[in-house]
Formats: sequence, structure tokens, C-alpha cells
Amino acid sequence: MECQRWKGKGVNIKYEVRLNRKGYKAGALKEGLKHNYVKECEYIAMFDADFQPEPDFLLRTIPFLVHNPRIALVQTRWKFVNANECLLTRFQEMSLDYHFKYEQEAGSSVYSFFGFNGTAAVWRIAAIHDAGGWKDRTTVEDMDLAVRATLQGWKFVYVGDVKVKSELPSTFKAYRFQQHRWSCGPANLFKKMMVEILENKKVSLWNKIHLWYDFFFVGKIAAHTVTFIYYCLVIPVSVWLPEVQIPLWGVVYVPTVITLLKAVGTPSSFHLVILWVLFENVMSLHRINAAITGLLDAGRVNEWVVTEKLGDGNKTKPATNGSDAVKVIDVELTAPLVPKLKKRRTRFWDKYHYPELFVGTCIILILCIGVLILCLNM
Repeated sequence: MECQRWKGKGVNIKYEVRLNRKGYKAGALKEGLKHNYVKECEYIAMFDADFQPEPDFLLRTIPFLVHNPRIALVQTRWKFVNANECLLTRFQEMSLDYHFKYEQEAGSSVYSFFGFNGTAAVWRIAAIHDAGGWKDRTTVEDMDLAVRATLQGWKFVYVGDVKVKSELPSTFKAYRFQQHRWSCGPANLFKKMMVEILENKKVSLWNKIHLWYDFFFVGKIAAHTVTFIYYCLVIPVSVWLPEVQIPLWGVVYVPTVITLLKAVGTPSSFHLVILWVLFENVMSLHRINAAITGLLDAGRVNEWVVTEKLGDGNKTKPATNGSDAVKVIDVELTAPLVPKLKKRRTRFWDKYHYPELFVGTCIILILCIGVLILCLNM
């Protein structure tokens, strides 16, 4: 209906769908580039279904590509319309604000590699073809393409001033599926590309070290491992075993500095920093499990579950006047494109996530014991 409205105004717009989910998002993007009218285009703007770009989005992004032929990607920032919906969305906002304000901004500022976020961006089509096109070998087709384009010598630009409204998953079930994909996919991609990165001849040794060690090994694997083993196992065990001595700087100073630097990106949620740290520690179990799955090519390595969004951020619709009226055409469908799914009855024990509950309970229990020991020694 929206496409018909714009088409009625003379805009060259098409609405395309496919009849299968082969290759998931990568498969859909690959299929989209096969249409004849794409050959007449130089750039492709990408948005997930819940993203709402401003009218001047292309005017503020395309010039970067026009004036520098070596730029392949212009990535913009996400703005969350439902950040204040619940505690879970507040935590996500804190993590993603840090990612955009510091990780993406820093990578772009020093002309170094930074990841493509999969949406709210504009790609140069020639760069996509030069890098080998979209591949569905992992569940992170966006990162896959970005790494291959970088190895071909293409550059990226992050424009933090351009913000695109989007929605955060507001249920823990949807968030767990998303985090599994975001942790498993990069680890699996690292396994498949580690040799290719080292053997590449088109980028400098420093860029290869940054990509191989900093971005993949430290950022996508070691970070989850250290968070879980150190903060959820070593430090709690030291409360029970006095023989385990951890320097004060390792328990207090360094973690506090890191936490404050990551939380400063979202000042409005700074008072939630302690709860956020506890939540991230509990989620580290889920992330390290997903990363191991990706490294071993096991279990749910290629599982793709679409992140469920409730659409609360889109309830307010812009008012339309008479000039925007659209003639609705009734079309008789012989068969639905997607069969209606039957709602399964959820069993009582399936409603809870026991690994996270176990880790959270242990952390709280050990915290209470630590406080009790401190009071007895005073």
C-alpha cells in the first residue's frame, strides 16, 4: 500500500518478495541484486523492517560515496524508539550506544576497519560485487561482506550525526536469540576466514593484525571468555578460597574504569550501571556458549531466528491528508506465501532459562556471603 502511494505520485518504486527463505537475509539480498533495474543503480540503501529513516537520509549519506570512489560503505547510527520501555531495553541501549559512539566512531576516525551493522547504511554496488557478493555461509552476512570488502582495499565511513529510528527487542526470548546469532556468527566467520585474512596481500600487516586479533579474537571471542571465567568464576571462587589472592586493581580499579567508560555513552541510564554489569555477566554464559558453537561448527551454528519486535515504536502513525489518499485494490490470493503457524502450548519448565538463573543465583549468593564475611571481620 505504501509503495502504491508513492508510485501514484510518479516515483519509480517496486515492491519485491520471494517465495522461499533460502539463505535467509543473505539469500534475499543476493536475489534482490539479480533484478534488471539494479544494473542501472550505483548504490543500495539497506534498512531492516523496523527502521524508519528520515526523508533526507540519502542526501546526507550519498555524497560520501560520490566524492570518494574508494568508499564502499556509509554506516549511520541507530536511534531507539522504545529504549525506555523496560529494563531490558535500557540495558541494550547502554551497550549499543557504547558500540556506536566509541567503537564505530573510533574505527572510522582512524581509517581502520569497523563492522557493518547490517542495516541503516548505504553500500556501493560495485564494492559488493568486487568482494564476492552476499554469502550465506554464516548468520552474519553483514560482517562477512564487510571483512571481504576490507580485504579488497575498500574503505568505510561512519556518520554518527545521521540517526535512523529503530526498535529494540523487548522480550528476553527475542534478545537471547539475537545475542546467540551475534555471538555465534562472528566466531564461525573467524574460523572460516582466519587463514584468508593472514594470506591477504592487498592490506597492510597492521590492518591484518587489527582485523584478526583486535576485532575477531579479542572482541568476538576473548571478551566473552574473560567476562564469564574471570567475573563469574574466578572472583566468586576467591570468596570461598582465601588462598586465591587477586590484586585489588584486578578486582576493583580496572573493572570500574572499564565499566564507567562503557556506561558514559548513555548518561540517562548511568544509575543502572550496577544492574547492567550483573546482567552482562549473566549473559556472558549465553554468549560464550554461542561463540564455542560457532568455533566448533556445532549444534545451532546456522540457526536463524528472526528477532521478534513488538512494534510499539510504530503505533503512532503520521497523519495523512487527502492528497495522500490511495485507491486500495482488492487482490484474491489463492494461497498464502507463508503458511499460518500454529501456536504451540508452552510447558511450564520451558518458560525459564535455567543456565542464566543458575549463574545469577550463584553471583547473588556469593555476594551475600562476601558481605557477611566482611561484617563478621569488622
